[in-house]
Amino acid sequence: MTDANDSANPPTFGPDFTAAFRDLVLWRRDVRRFRTDPVPEALVERLIDLACHAPSVGNCQPWRFVLVGTAPCREAVRASFLCANRSALEGYDGETRALYARLKLEGLEAAPIQIAVFADEETERGAGLGRRTMPETLRYSVVGAVHTLWLAARAEGLGVGWVSILEPDVVTRALNVPEGWTLVAYLCLGWPVEEHLDPELERAGWQARAERDAFVLRR
Repeated sequence: MTDANDSANPPTFGPDFTAAFRDLVLWRRDVRRFRTDPVPEALVERLIDLACHAPSVGNCQPWRFVLVGTAPCREAVRASFLCANRSALEGYDGETRALYARLKLEGLEAAPIQIAVFADEETERGAGLGRRTMPETLRYSVVGAVHTLWLAARAEGLGVGWVSILEPDVVTRALNVPEGWTLVAYLCLGWPVEEHLDPELERAGWQARAERDAFVLRR
């Protein structure tokens, strides 16, 4: 393992690593179907440790990870999903509504690990550097930590699912976190039932992936 303080001997990343990293990115999927097998606590701690090395604006490290393990908390989150999902369904009509109703959109019942990730909006770390003109970068930093955890989990053979169909205020109250924390992500984590290169929503006929050129402009 590289010594983080050994700046005189930085690591090199050869073509084998580059190819493996590309596979890691391409095979990272939003998982909704989990086995119930337990995930070792030491592995979860290792993933969170890596996530805490993500970049953050002003080095403020605003991410806060809440491991959600008690039945009342999990039941409150599940109830929030069901409520938000019913509301979302009402926003569609016809064939799109029928397709939405068939989608598997969460793994809350089976995932052995659930993690709520918050942004501490009142952190004094970083002294506000980089946030005065773009305060949203604080939450963006938390998203960077989530993505780092996601890739690290995939490298260990674990799957991660981001549940966004929730009521943030309800979940925040249920988890009894400090004021000034904003929910950014609710993650299900565990061993996937199956693995695919293509996104589940693409396989289900909801949305195909666009080509890169659709997202790139040159000025």
